[in-house]
Amino acid sequence: MKILLVHNFYGSAAPSGENMVFEAEKSLLQKHGHDVAVFTRHSDEIRNKGYWGAMQGASATPWNPFTAQKLERVVKKFQPDVVHAHNTFPLLSPSIFYAIGKKAARILTLHNYRLFCPAAIPLQNGKVCTECLDNRSARPALQHGCYRNSRLATLPLALSVGLHRMIGTWKNKVDAFITLSDFQRTLMVKAGLPAGKTHVKPNFYPGNPSIIPWDKRGRYAVFVGRLSAEKGVASLLKAWKAWGANAPELLLVGSGEMRPELERMVADLPVRFLGQVSSDDAQGHIARARLLILPSECFEGFPMVIREAFAFGTPVAVSNIGPLPSIVQHGKNGVIFEPADNRSLLNEVRKAWDTPNLLEKLGEGARSEFQSQYTEDVNYKSLMDIYEKAIARIVKCE
Repeated sequence: MKILLVHNFYGSAAPSGENMVFEAEKSLLQKHGHDVAVFTRHSDEIRNKGYWGAMQGASATPWNPFTAQKLERVVKKFQPDVVHAHNTFPLLSPSIFYAIGKKAARILTLHNYRLFCPAAIPLQNGKVCTECLDNRSARPALQHGCYRNSRLATLPLALSVGLHRMIGTWKNKVDAFITLSDFQRTLMVKAGLPAGKTHVKPNFYPGNPSIIPWDKRGRYAVFVGRLSAEKGVASLLKAWKAWGANAPELLLVGSGEMRPELERMVADLPVRFLGQVSSDDAQGHIARARLLILPSECFEGFPMVIREAFAFGTPVAVSNIGPLPSIVQHGKNGVIFEPADNRSLLNEVRKAWDTPNLLEKLGEGARSEFQSQYTEDVNYKSLMDIYEKAIARIVKCE
């Protein structure tokens, strides 16, 4: 199969799960012998241009005819069976699907909710908000200035949402959508995606990593992610503060605007801020931990750290919000607590930590879940099934 992968890379200054998935799927397809080409843009192209870079990105977001023309030439020359896009924001734009036309099956992976939510994450003033999805209109996001707390910055994204709803891009110009969870699929279909074209394929972990024996692991829990309000780190540290001096060590891997405030909260507790580290180092901390904690207070896509924890046999504690309680099963491969509720978090995590052999048992469940759901082989079969259905749709239309 000839496959053209399309992606707008986010800025290189911060790690991106979408960038990682793009590279992992490219390697997976090449490993199975497919003829793979790529067509990419990078947000770094505009990040250092100040005002003019921002204007370039804003004007390209709803419709970029220049990129569409370039992609059309690539498609004509390469003649792919499938064009699989991961991210079109801000420099590619949905215009690429019109450029492809019926020359190839068109696939789009939804790493977030941006097709219908200008902020990408359904969040407003730190609270979950699905107004744009429920009303099938981006007007609420524009009124609230949901993207970067700015109506001006939200405008091109709101225009893009409205434009492509109006001209039927998502109904007529994409042959298959890939969502990362059943929760996301349900939400996006309700917001307007055609159900028959919308499939679920979670992220996977490449390879088959060895497991660190339980008696050789550190006696610590770990959080890996951005130190920002929607990630629930403040609730996590409030729980640790209530646990007190007897709490196990907690490692916080990642950076963000809340770090100074969070450091002041737990100055006298066994909490270590490691800052931004490499992907390998972050995975090393997860592999040696006894528990990964993900206290999100927003709708996630499919957090990369969960598939890493499962691959390394590390149990996961998550908040009961969005897709998380459908990925982690309470008492089988992790524990679930209520979002933005430090008492619930403390009760569930401390109970699991203090119950003899429970975390080890949950770790075994996590590894089992990886082997049945998140390996390369399982993911590849799912991806090929989606490709074949999209190709069949093109052939039927012809």
